[in-house]
Amino acid sequence: MTLNKKDIIISLGTFPPRQCGIATFSKDLLTAYNHLFLPPAAMKVVAMQSPNEKIKYPKTVLFTINQDETQSYLDAANKINKNPQVKLVSIQHEFGIYGGIKGSYLELFLGAIKKPVVVTFHTVLPSPDPGFINSVRKIVKLSHGIVVMTELSREILITDYRIPKAKITIIPHGIHPQSYISTSSEAKTRLGLPQSLTLTTFGLLSKNKGIEYIIQSLPDVIKVHPSIKYYIIGRTHPTVKKYDGEEYRKKLQQLVRELGLDKHVVFINRYFNANELLQYLEATDIYISGSVDPNQAVSGTLSYALGSGRPVISTSFAQASEIVTPDVGALVPFKDPKAFSRSIIKLLKDKVRLQKMGKNAYFKTRHMVWPNVGLAYAKYFLGFLKDAPHQHRKLPSIKLDHIKNLTDGFGIFQFAHMHIPDTQHGYTLDDNARALQVMTNYYQRFRDPTVLPFIGTYLKFIKTAAIGDGKFHNYFNADKTLNVEADTRDSLEDANARCMFALMTVIGSSRLPDELRKKASRLYHPASGTVFGSPRSAAFYVKGLYALHDKQPNILEEIKQNCDFLVEAYKKYSSDDWQWFETRLTYSNAVLPEALLLGYLMTGKKEYLTIGKKTLDFLISHTFVDGVYVGIGQDGWFESGGEKAEFDQQPEDPAAMVQTLKVMYGINNQERYNELMHIAFNWFLGDNVLGQFVHDTVTGGSYDGISKNRTNLNQGAESSLVYLLARLLM
Repeated sequence: MTLNKKDIIISLGTFPPRQCGIATFSKDLLTAYNHLFLPPAAMKVVAMQSPNEKIKYPKTVLFTINQDETQSYLDAANKINKNPQVKLVSIQHEFGIYGGIKGSYLELFLGAIKKPVVVTFHTVLPSPDPGFINSVRKIVKLSHGIVVMTELSREILITDYRIPKAKITIIPHGIHPQSYISTSSEAKTRLGLPQSLTLTTFGLLSKNKGIEYIIQSLPDVIKVHPSIKYYIIGRTHPTVKKYDGEEYRKKLQQLVRELGLDKHVVFINRYFNANELLQYLEATDIYISGSVDPNQAVSGTLSYALGSGRPVISTSFAQASEIVTPDVGALVPFKDPKAFSRSIIKLLKDKVRLQKMGKNAYFKTRHMVWPNVGLAYAKYFLGFLKDAPHQHRKLPSIKLDHIKNLTDGFGIFQFAHMHIPDTQHGYTLDDNARALQVMTNYYQRFRDPTVLPFIGTYLKFIKTAAIGDGKFHNYFNADKTLNVEADTRDSLEDANARCMFALMTVIGSSRLPDELRKKASRLYHPASGTVFGSPRSAAFYVKGLYALHDKQPNILEEIKQNCDFLVEAYKKYSSDDWQWFETRLTYSNAVLPEALLLGYLMTGKKEYLTIGKKTLDFLISHTFVDGVYVGIGQDGWFESGGEKAEFDQQPEDPAAMVQTLKVMYGINNQERYNELMHIAFNWFLGDNVLGQFVHDTVTGGSYDGISKNRTNLNQGAESSLVYLLARLLM
């Protein structure tokens, strides 16, 4: 079942261009949610507005609520109730943005709304007075589900407000996905900032920011680091400015003058969009949060700083106490300038440790990137919708940036440290063959001439790897010499078969320039007539023969020889409860049934179809669990008669399944296989056992896999290439 393209989720709260943290959060959540699904306009907004505000909202805002007018809340509920397209209302809750005592006017809306409601509490006060307890309990009672952003917030709701644990879920504050930048120097240059040690504090200014205590700490810091700069970035909070003007900013500026810090403290008095904020965070050496409110549940700017891979020093407010651990920064007492100065000096003393803290912060916050947070909200929302309708996921745009970045004049590097090429461990035929396929398939689809030089590079690598008699070396060192030890130690059959597959893909491409196809043909033909001795190698070779789209007798004979080899393997090892070609399931499993299905398409031999479908269905029965693809983990594989290893799951497995399911769907047109194909691909988009994206939306590549507790953030060639092969098929 699919949501009608007119069905929508309503987000209720403040929204830009209103300037406040809730507005920014609402926009980011809407963007993340709408990028997940088709149609792209799945979430719309009802914006809270002050009586005298005159804001021109974007079209995504359906209408506004006057926060101080009770009838406006009732009218809004009535409008939503009458709109059959609205399936759920997501409320961003902060007491200050709703009218009445302790935001009580929101209760009027909740009492009148007839749609499912999920409330996200951005502030959860501990040890509350009875008024706050009653207000929160009423909101919870009138809602279907509650979201908080930290474990501490959930515990406070359970303990202090007596809210049932089952009604609360934790979804962290989102952060913008970005690649890890280890040093701040390049960003400083880009922004025109001096190359001095840089401290920053971001956010809309108000007294609870505690910036005066950070300023007071600087004289001691400057004695050790005389060139240090501290940037205070952000406008005064609109509500504060409305009642107090710029009083707080002026006091801070006066304090700077009194302490003689004019050359060290810089005020940037404007509102930053997300891209600008991230650039300044990249230029930051230490981010400092001086909040004086111990009950502050969450800080978006603190989350952004950690997510940018920056060490932090923070007072120990609620969220900071939970996420600022010694490996990412330091906690200090409230209103304590000496504590700030000691921590700043201590962190700056050890530059290696400081960089390690930033890297730790980056790694520990990947589950908080907006694609993951948007997906978590989407899954939570769907739990409250009748019939739990299925939504088709929006496919990411195809980006070759990471593959191009991994490639030099010799070929594509095998490994990467996160998104940075690992130039110390060389190249493989395997990966250059995959890269050749990706670029060929991309050109076949888009006719983009910028990929042609890359195709030439990978063909040149294969020529360098050629041994003769249709065989190839696999491993090459970083200095481009043959890695004799690895090449001798490992079987070269799979690599040679993948190479043949890639060359035949080039030869069979109808759109590539003849020159490239001829180069591939000269490398391929000496190997024709090969019958491989392992099931996977035979399967890759069959896929290559199919890519030739050539039904000459010798081609058909080679297909039959290799498919018959697979059939014999199946008959040797299969049983009633083990429908497979080997005694265990390992990597790229789906390529084996795919080869038989392609063999059937080329030869019409029904035995290939029968066994191909049986083995595919067997594989499906062990890899799809409760609507999620759970592949064969490399931490033990899956032996016949044993138990499947769930970790370490790697991209090669779901990518192979996507390709095979597409072939099966093309043969029998059964919708089941089409749906399973989408589910398998969605493994890359967070529909996996961790609930986290494996596809990197920034680089266009793929992470190397998922273990029990985390994603492997390295983006090696194999992972990114097999992702792109699957994505190009979708």
